Amino acid sequence: MKRIIIHSDLNNFFASVECLKQPWLSSVPMAVAGDKEKRHGIILAKNIHAAKCGVKTAEPIWSARSKCPNLICVPPNHNDYLSVSRQVRGIYAEYSNKIESFGIDECWIDISDIASDFEQGREIADEIRTRIRNEIGITASCGVSFNKIFAKLGSDMKKPDATTVIDEQSFKQTVWELPVESMLFVGKSTLKTLSAMNIHTIGELAQTDVLLLERILGKNGISLWINANGQNRSPVADSDIQSEMKSISHSITLPHDIEDLDEVRVVLLSLCERVSARMRKHGYVCGTVRLFVRDDQFNSYERQATLDMPNRTAACLLEVAFSLYKAHHKGGRPVRALGVAAANLSLDASGQMTILSEADKFEKQEKIESLADDIRLQFGRSALKRGIMLTNNIITDEQSD
Repeated sequence: MKRIIIHSDLNNFFASVECLKQPWLSSVPMAVAGDKEKRHGIILAKNIHAAKCGVKTAEPIWSARSKCPNLICVPPNHNDYLSVSRQVRGIYAEYSNKIESFGIDECWIDISDIASDFEQGREIADEIRTRIRNEIGITASCGVSFNKIFAKLGSDMKKPDATTVIDEQSFKQTVWELPVESMLFVGKSTLKTLSAMNIHTIGELAQTDVLLLERILGKNGISLWINANGQNRSPVADSDIQSEMKSISHSITLPHDIEDLDEVRVVLLSLCERVSARMRKHGYVCGTVRLFVRDDQFNSYERQATLDMPNRTAACLLEVAFSLYKAHHKGGRPVRALGVAAANLSLDASGQMTILSEADKFEKQEKIESLADDIRLQFGRSALKRGIMLTNNIITDEQSD
């Protein structure tokens, strides 16, 4: 059966929802932006008037206002965005039960069961766009193709409120002339490597020796070659099947840059306690700990380490995360943001932990931290703190939320 997949991307989603709530914002340059006082002062989304002034997503507020002095900035309201996203997903569900989210404002929809060809796929995509506009009041751009990669690419090609079809017969003419960075999974680091190889378009990537790509980019090189040649066959997830959690993470942008190791350790401890508590809540242990660091020049990196034994105690997470920091943060630059993630999650923690030689140690720590979870849940996070956090208040309970 021919696969026909739609990728639907809600246009300027956060800004569109804010304009829906306050219609007067639709007629002025406006943007949704983080809290400047808490150092989240970047543009998260903007409307068409702000875009015409040159305002870009992810740039600092001060930069946006230098281009657009009359820019109106409103704070994000994630509960509202989630509510509208669910309403839109309700429309998708009337056409397919194979719906896969790609963030709060994007979804793939497999309509292979109801569309006999790509022309019918275009008609269904247009119908979905019309319903979103008429029933909810925002717009969407759709890509229709035979795989998820090109469907996503199609939704990016014409904005706002448009449908682009990329079919099997003519995809080379449509896709291969586009810049290689327009394809999903070509990030800044990969783009730099490809540029050094004199690969600048999707077509040039597709026609490069796959063994050369593998040698330079590893498995990612093979995946990119497959995607560029239209050979990606990954399925659209079934909405009736709840996907297993892949990782649990928590991060924070700090109120001011930090360099002192003791301050870094306090922040990591707070993050590890959050991640540890969430693992207990969902019944997971982890086999891998990941550390995220962003410095004062907005340079970011991630490092990870595999645990000797799966567990979920904050003490273990902190030990690994802090060791990763000391081993890899060698440049000496002040730190702006930190994050900790637990990956390689698995259920049935008790079964894994009882067979370990150090099970008693982790079991005692687990009981202590579980009791702390209960106290904080009942009386608030400030009801129980470690001594080190009383002597160093680099972050408050509210800032670590």
